[in-house]
Amino acid sequence: MIVSAQVSLYPLRQQDLTPFIDRTIRFFQERGLQTDPGPMSTLVTGPVDLLFDAIKEAFKLAAKEGQMVLVVTYSNACPVDWNEPNNA
Repeated sequence: MIVSAQVSLYPLRQQDLTPFIDRTIRFFQERGLQTDPGPMSTLVTGPVDLLFDAIKEAFKLAAKEGQMVLVVTYSNACPVDWNEPNNA
């Protein structure tokens, strides 16, 4: 099953947020997950087990770098595959 997660990472007490966030996006990409960065969050898409495991590991790695907040919303309906009979 392919699922998506909207991931928002909020580093706390950091002078420069961009490197912190960029490392997390690269982490997902290196695991073969599709990423679509936006101004407030990144959409990460891939197989359900790979995605859930990667988010768990990304949280652990980000926490080692400093205090942060990670907000994740999961969906099995986004992006929609219009070729699937249930979505037509």
